[in-house]
Amino acid sequence: MTNESLHLVCPHCDATNRLLRARLDEGAKCGKCKRPLFTAQALVLTHANFHQHIARSDIPVVVDFWAPWCGPCKMMAPIFEQAAAQLEPQARLAKLNTEAEQGIASEFGIRSIPTLIIFRKGQEIARQSGAMDLSALVRWVRSHLA
Repeated sequence: MTNESLHLVCPHCDATNRLLRARLDEGAKCGKCKRPLFTAQALVLTHANFHQHIARSDIPVVVDFWAPWCGPCKMMAPIFEQAAAQLEPQARLAKLNTEAEQGIASEFGIRSIPTLIIFRKGQEIARQSGAMDLSALVRWVRSHLA
């Protein structure tokens, strides 16, 4: 299983990279832009890169659907960043501003925020609405990584 090849989308240039699962923890860099594939920070998704990251990454992508006017979203933002540092490289954490990207929010039926969705190879595998503390967030994501 460690020799399995994975596809990962670069958080900087959105290029799809291939690397061995065994090398995930070795500070992999993008073949195109040469920047790190993991930054220990949540990636900002937009209409331009959302589907590329969701469909082309072989590791799960956890998306926080949020809005700038949402109090619980603001409260959860630093927690989500801390979770990114703990969960990479087993999962990629990303944020999507539902005010700026209403079409994507509508596509996934986002009715309340914050809403977290875990995607694996383009498919939704889990959804959770409402703010969570760090331990609950990390536990929830890890329960869906297997």
